Amino acid sequence: MSAVLPPVATPEPGAPPRPALQPMSPNQRAWARFRRNRLGVVSLWVFVAMLVVATFAELISNDRPLVARYEGTTYFPLFKNHPETTFGGDFGTPTDWTDPFIAEQFAKPGHWAVFTLNRHGADSSNYFTKKIDPAPPSADNWLGTDSNGRDMVARLLYGFRVSIWFAIALTVTGTLLGIAAGALMGYFGGRIDLTLQRLIEIWAAVPELYLLIIFASIFEPSLLLLLVLLSLWGWMGLSDYVRAEFLRNRALEFVKAARALGLTDGQIIWRHVLPNSLTPVITFLPFRMSGAIVALTSLDFLGLGVPPSVPSLGDLLRQGKANLDGWWIIVPTFVLLVLTMLLLTFIGDALRDAFDTRKS
Repeated sequence: MSAVLPPVATPEPGAPPRPALQPMSPNQRAWARFRRNRLGVVSLWVFVAMLVVATFAELISNDRPLVARYEGTTYFPLFKNHPETTFGGDFGTPTDWTDPFIAEQFAKPGHWAVFTLNRHGADSSNYFTKKIDPAPPSADNWLGTDSNGRDMVARLLYGFRVSIWFAIALTVTGTLLGIAAGALMGYFGGRIDLTLQRLIEIWAAVPELYLLIIFASIFEPSLLLLLVLLSLWGWMGLSDYVRAEFLRNRALEFVKAARALGLTDGQIIWRHVLPNSLTPVITFLPFRMSGAIVALTSLDFLGLGVPPSVPSLGDLLRQGKANLDGWWIIVPTFVLLVLTMLLLTFIGDALRDAFDTRKS
């Protein structure tokens, strides 16, 4: 018994021809697969929103007003904090906007000030409060204060900005170094590959934590010092994957054809081999960022990270450990870290599936 085929739809007479479907490039197919992963797309948008909010933290949480009007003159204390004498005070020091006297001055007719949503900065403390620090959540401090009397919302916001931008800088630096080393080993091979492989094995055997402790005792801790030290080891894991991709791609026909046409090694690497070897680099970016955040938080928790004046999530975890009854310190910090790690993991999984050529 023969099967009955469905009728083929024929265009009506005079109807315009249907446009032919354009073939999709590999990058377009990868982007289409990524967009079909709703969890990855939502995670990406949430992470971008958190990054934007943290980047412009001064516009959201600040102890100085955005704009102020006093005796017919408009001031922008967010960018320049004038001395107290400008607003009728007795001291030439920068204005303390939590001072009740300053609040009374701007409560007069014709005087006003527009503050941010959260009226606390990263290092500001309310010296006029009667509560004992760390204070629990209240109408003035939505998530309470830490052991130094600083607002938890502000510390979390500014600490997250430091962590995320440090992770981005460390990821970019380690990725560039890993690509350069992997490209040299994979494309040229031979003695260059063997020599760099032995050097990497020797360098990987150096205890990273001990060197961090030594440098922290010699130099003043700073973000730049941490970035340099962590970048010295952060590229080795990625270089192995880039090396493997270059070893595979350099033997393909289009590379041999480019070499036969007279292209230099630099042109072949930049135009042909490198674009086809970036799949592991792109898929590992979110995971490298999460690892950088964990590294900075761990070092800050151990006291080997940023100086005390810089907001840090690791410092909040250390304060939460020292003040176990102050749940408002460690719980929001832990939730923020877990949420960030989950978002980066979901984005990384979506990128890995998007660049998997085995999936249609």
